[in-house]
This record gives sequence, C-alpha cells and structure tokens, in this order.
Amino acid sequence: MRAIIKHYLLLTTGWLFVILGIIGAFVPLLPTTPFLIVALACFANSSPRFHSMLLNNKWFGPPLAQWEHSHTIRHQVKRKAMMLIIATFTISIIMLSGRLGLQLMLVCLCLILLAFVWQLKESEDK
Repeated sequence: MRAIIKHYLLLTTGWLFVILGIIGAFVPLLPTTPFLIVALACFANSSPRFHSMLLNNKWFGPPLAQWEHSHTIRHQVKRKAMMLIIATFTISIIMLSGRLGLQLMLVCLCLILLAFVWQLKESEDK
C-alpha cells in the first residue's frame, strides 16, 4: 500500500513540476529547468515512460539528459541564464521605483540566484 501511495505521489508531484516548468518558460521570474529537473527525478522513481518523455523532449531533453548524466550545464546556458536573471530583476527593480524595501529584497534575491547559478559545474564541451 505504501509503495502505491509513493508511486502516485511521485507521479503527481512530477506532473506538477512539469506544469510549473512549462509556465516558467513563459513567465520571466519563474525558472523552467529546475522544475523540470525535479520532475525528471520524480519520474525516474515512478514512471519510466514519463522520464523518457522528458529526456526525449525536443526543447528540454538535451539539457535534462546532460544534467542527469553529469550534473553539469553548458557554459553558454549558464551565461544566458545569468543574463536573463539580471535583465528580469533589473526590470522588476525599475518598475518598483520608490519602494526601497522591495527593491532591496529583489537585489538580495537576484544575488542569491546568481550565486546559485554561478556555482553550477560546467561541462567540458563548450
């Protein structure tokens, strides 16, 4: 009984993170790849079919396969992610002109996110 509950919990969680990842592809401050990595891990333990589906996806498959294989990302992907983080946070900070507390909070979040992305290992092949 526990195994069945675990299976369906992982399956449901996997799909929740796939949906969040898809939304993140269109919403600037919502990350896509981390959500899909969590979904990939959930499906690895609950559904080989859906796990394979993510790995073979035209858009998300190659980076997910690389992450699963070596826990690395390409330098170009890392650079683009950091530039996107800076651009979206800069726009948000400008839009909150006059709200110093919120602006400082966004600066802190931006720095934390940049530090996280910076520490990710890069693959050998460029």
